[in-house]
Amino acid sequence: MRKLKLEMQISADGFSASHDGNNDWMVWNWAPDWGWDEALRHHHEELTASSDCILLSRMMAEEGFHQHWQAVAEDSASPQSAFAKAIGEMRKVVFSRTLTASRWTNTEIARSDLAEEVDRLKREPGRDIIVYGGPILVSSLVEAGLIDEFHFIVNPALLGNGKPVLGALRKTTRLRLVDARPFPCGVAVLHYAKL
Repeated sequence: MRKLKLEMQISADGFSASHDGNNDWMVWNWAPDWGWDEALRHHHEELTASSDCILLSRMMAEEGFHQHWQAVAEDSASPQSAFAKAIGEMRKVVFSRTLTASRWTNTEIARSDLAEEVDRLKREPGRDIIVYGGPILVSSLVEAGLIDEFHFIVNPALLGNGKPVLGALRKTTRLRLVDARPFPCGVAVLHYAKL
């Protein structure tokens, strides 16, 4: 069975964004200048390459995930171009109760029960599945016990308050630390597996 892996940037105090959605505190906040060092970029690219399907929330899809990576893929001078092309070619599943059809390439809309849909995807042949956010989708996936691995990219910033990585969970999810790895740019990646 395929694994569902979460990769998400967070602040050192556990927030995914400031209250106003600002992410300028991230070492790399999706800007053209990839602020991550080469080792972290390689780590991120390998993790993504271990998957052949991306799960997205409707909000993340509509706020520009597809457009961002398509524009980067078309810019051959960008150091992110090869990665962006791979993202564009991957199958994407957008979870939504309101969308009825996809307007994005290689993307399907999932309107059925989240747990049933993810279980079906996990049982399909292929590489693993990755989810990058957002917090509402991730919270629902955690609550349903569907995420197998957690890869938190911890940025060297304290926000004090903001949007938490996870919403209020009704139950505890126990994790096992697989790896904790610092990178020269100041980021640490914490890799956990579900017990």
